[in-house]
Amino acid sequence: MSSITTARPALRPGFSSPEDLWLAILKHIRYTLGQSRVDLTPRGVLRPLALAIRDRLIDGMLETEERYRATGAKRLYYLSMEFLMGRVLSDNICNLQLTNICREALAEHGVDLDEVLEAEADAGLGNGGLGRLAACFLESMATLDLPGFGYGIDYEYGMFTQEIQDGYQREKPDRWKKSGTPLQIPRPSLSVDVPIYGRCDTHVRNAQWTEQKLVMGIPSDMPVAGYGGRTVNYLRLFSAQASEDFDIQIFNRGDYIRAVEQKIAGENISRVLYPSDQVKSGKELRLLQEYFLVACALRDILRTFLADNTDLEQIPQKIAIQMNDTHPALAVPELMRLLVDENGMEWKRAWEITQATLAYTNHTLLPEALEKWSLPLMEHVLPRHMNIIFNINHDFLLKVVQFDPMNFERIRRMSIIEEADEKQVRMALLAIVGSHSVNGVSALHSELVKKTLVPDFAKMMPERFNNKTNGVSHRRWVLKSNPGLSELLNRTIGEGWITDFDQIRQFEPTANDLGIRADFRSVKRDNKQRLAKVIAETSGVLVDPDSMFDVHIKRFHEYKRQLLNLLRITYDYLRIVEDGETLPTPATYIFAGKSAPAYVAATQIIKLINNVARVVNADKRVRDQIRITFIPDYRVSLAEIIIPAADLSEQISTAGMEASGTGNMKLAMNGALTMATLDGANIEMLEQIGSENMYIFGLTAEEIAERQARSFQPREIYDKDSRVRRVIDILSSDRFSINEFGLFRWVYETLVYRDRYFHLADLPSYIETHERAQRDFSDAENWSRRAMLNVARMGKFSSDRTILEYATEVWGLAVERQTAAV
Repeated sequence: MSSITTARPALRPGFSSPEDLWLAILKHIRYTLGQSRVDLTPRGVLRPLALAIRDRLIDGMLETEERYRATGAKRLYYLSMEFLMGRVLSDNICNLQLTNICREALAEHGVDLDEVLEAEADAGLGNGGLGRLAACFLESMATLDLPGFGYGIDYEYGMFTQEIQDGYQREKPDRWKKSGTPLQIPRPSLSVDVPIYGRCDTHVRNAQWTEQKLVMGIPSDMPVAGYGGRTVNYLRLFSAQASEDFDIQIFNRGDYIRAVEQKIAGENISRVLYPSDQVKSGKELRLLQEYFLVACALRDILRTFLADNTDLEQIPQKIAIQMNDTHPALAVPELMRLLVDENGMEWKRAWEITQATLAYTNHTLLPEALEKWSLPLMEHVLPRHMNIIFNINHDFLLKVVQFDPMNFERIRRMSIIEEADEKQVRMALLAIVGSHSVNGVSALHSELVKKTLVPDFAKMMPERFNNKTNGVSHRRWVLKSNPGLSELLNRTIGEGWITDFDQIRQFEPTANDLGIRADFRSVKRDNKQRLAKVIAETSGVLVDPDSMFDVHIKRFHEYKRQLLNLLRITYDYLRIVEDGETLPTPATYIFAGKSAPAYVAATQIIKLINNVARVVNADKRVRDQIRITFIPDYRVSLAEIIIPAADLSEQISTAGMEASGTGNMKLAMNGALTMATLDGANIEMLEQIGSENMYIFGLTAEEIAERQARSFQPREIYDKDSRVRRVIDILSSDRFSINEFGLFRWVYETLVYRDRYFHLADLPSYIETHERAQRDFSDAENWSRRAMLNVARMGKFSSDRTILEYATEVWGLAVERQTAAV
């Protein structure tokens, strides 16, 4: 007998009372941490509390696994380079419905639960919307009782910790693991070997891969509880370790320094999220990371499959794999390699199984974000995979020729191998060819994928393309992040909305109730006071909670147009100090977000925002009509404070460039009105919320495409519109850069001569629409009514709806729970 089933303990840690929980905490303090004294500081209580909760999660994981195996359930595996989980302990406590028990158990001993949960570091496993979407999806899958699991990399340092020094972004290591990760469950017995480098004949279809070096992938599991705790799935994370076979020969020859260097090089794979690819070594490390992810994941997935199945032909009936953007696209050749090389499957059948198993989500239309890897680098790092890709491309292009004979230009466009001065592998095309489903993440984005990104593929295989509009976990972003609003919702419409967000529509009639509107405003003001305290502590800026909190929080990129927001704020500043105007309402402008360190333009925008804030906030002529703050080190736990406090949400990307956006959804769910272009999911939000409850401005994606085709000249707008010219001239002068001569000259040169993101084209419309929002905010009753309608009409944008669409239309999972939207 190779294994036995472990019996459940006689006293299961279900924590029916605060006393049960406290006993479990004491047990871990003594027997896990080896301590005889109880440290009642928040940090001292954090670890034993997490271990006590982990006991409950492990029971849930094992019971969930037993249920899946008993039913022979088909499983979904979600491959992503990022999982932006935030603080996982508080999320699991919320979903296990243990918040009150935890609060009472700790309060009995003079400990505040909120202070304990604040001591937990955000898990440094992601950067932006891509990773946060993945985290929301895992939570929804567990709540919906779906067998869905995440696979990622266990980064030692994550992205980086952002500090602001003299207005500039400075990056420090994100040591998120320094106090331990008690919720993670080590799985060293499930380690996998990952082959890299070596030799392979690129001209033979079933060539042998020889002389590989090995890196070990060591897994650990992060439990993900669904609401109510019936289902506990997991996110499996792999860290890299140098294989003993990798360096022992060098070690035995006495070259100890070289052996240690190779060990460090192997383990660098899981050291940092997104190493800089500005140098050759950085590019190679990124490629190694992407392969490490898919190699660990696929070997582990097949091992799980083979534990209960012997027929590899059944893989598509038992396994679905979703590639979250192009980073996991190497899953296509890796699954082929495992089936053909390691399991002896015939090529044609292996390809059919690969396509039937894999699906691909595209998240961007920006050419620079569509990954390409040079052939020399691929052949150096992954020679067998390059051989497989050549053969996949050969077979695919034969089908292209059959579809459209003699159209050599179409063949060139559709080839996975880009014929350039240096040939490159186009990873998005590899993912499309190797998948049975390709989806965008909003209605507009999915259409643009078909019409502008890969129109040849959409024409040849239209059945493969579909839309799955993104959603967010309303349990994380309303129930947990906004307890005041959650209590108001429970009191007015009951608790059904927690597991069926379509029921939020029942909140709509209460928008006409003066008493409930007053309660809603009270919740919002409490949230604003909480944020005002954080702003004072982190940036030293004092803000008025009664002012309009205008929020722009997201990763810094030119297309997200934080610069456009600053142009308009500067215009208002000039109206006050030079024209003597009084604005309709005082406003606090709140920025937060990180820039990739090598993205010079984005880091310059951060510096400009901070310089303008310093001047405006110190100018007594402004009379507190405008306050500007940049909150450093944007992360999930900070977003949970900012989002419930927002009055106005800035979603002002260049139309046609934002795939979906999810911050727009979180903010609207919490009662912020949206200032938006017709981009991404803003369009679908408009359909649900109504134009009278949003502020829409700017060019459409079609209008921008037309101007691009006519060689748009931003200089013409600068010359014709005095408002535009006034703002550009003042920002590019030294008014906001005293003692830093010429620092912001780039504003003029960039926007007037090569405004790729249409700042100047949209600025006049943005100014006018924002003036209307300022006037509207002064009517508190009507503003709160419209804010409540935003909350009530966001039912479509729960990630539960998105996941159910994937499950039924792409993954082929059996669905137990449904919502009204599906």
